[in-house]
Amino acid sequence: MSYTARLPASWNDTFPARKVEIDLSSPGLAVGELERLLFTGKAISSHADEVWPNLYIGDHHSAENLADLSLHRITHVLNAAQCHRPTGPGLYTGTSITYMGIEARDSCDFDMSANFQSAANFIEGALGRGGRVLVHCHVGVSRSATLVLAYLMLKQKLTLVEAICAVKANRGVVPNRGFLRQLIRLDGQLFGPHQCKHV
Repeated sequence: MSYTARLPASWNDTFPARKVEIDLSSPGLAVGELERLLFTGKAISSHADEVWPNLYIGDHHSAENLADLSLHRITHVLNAAQCHRPTGPGLYTGTSITYMGIEARDSCDFDMSANFQSAANFIEGALGRGGRVLVHCHVGVSRSATLVLAYLMLKQKLTLVEAICAVKANRGVVPNRGFLRQLIRLDGQLFGPHQCKHV
């Protein structure tokens, strides 16, 4: 099976106990600390993993396997690497899957933050209607993870560290340094200057 859904049956937006403190006031230092935190996450062992109730992060294989998408009742697909694969809305013709594509490069100088709000709205709309969402890119660790982290911050009101802890418990993800800097800026915009703690 290429998907894993290992969230506890009683998932109620509580997170495993972790003591994490990261000062985000200096983005240069914070990026290194966030990378260390990310490297302690779960290793990737499947093409897609459920990282939040009904929200999956996956690779391009997970998005192209229509049988698995149907088996896991995926209703929405957000492709964060549309420019790198010949897949798109045409792949889902004849299915009930709603598609959104974002042309994004996994490059430190790419402005992924321009897509944060539209991606978060797409995910929120799907989950709000009882849907199941797969957010994918080529490998499922950087672009897709960045958009899911932004969603958790914008719509679930998690700090960046809380969002990372929630996701990394279920899938190993490592957004590139440029994306981490953009997420740090988003954290500052949403929560102001603070020392990120997650216990």
